[in-house]
Amino acid sequence: MNKSTKYVKIVTVLLIALMLISTVTTVFAGGAPDPSKYTGDTSNTNAIENIGQRILGIVQVVGSIAAVIILVVLGIKYMMGSAEEKAEYKKTMIPYLIGAILIFAASNLASMIWSWAHTISAGAAANTSHMTP
Repeated sequence: MNKSTKYVKIVTVLLIALMLISTVTTVFAGGAPDPSKYTGDTSNTNAIENIGQRILGIVQVVGSIAAVIILVVLGIKYMMGSAEEKAEYKKTMIPYLIGAILIFAASNLASMIWSWAHTISAGAAANTSHMTP
């Protein structure tokens, strides 16, 4: 595989990731929704939050462990390999680094979004509890 093919693949993966991220949009055709119109029972959401936190924690731990194990294996192979093998291992490092960054970024981004949403919903609940009818 020559250099230009490798860079084309990297750019393609980055463009696909950018397109996936950019598809997450919110459209309010009739204006922004009025939160006071919507009421619901949020007293039993703790179970769902706990499940989400467990899943996110598992994804973070498994992703981190897999990234470290693959890094150790590639490092050992690189140290023990010949000159030609070292060149091949250097080629495999770029996709590995991109994958590791995506794993860490995705799990941490999901964790940050959850904490922001939880903070916003807690603040909204505190603001609406002080309102008079």
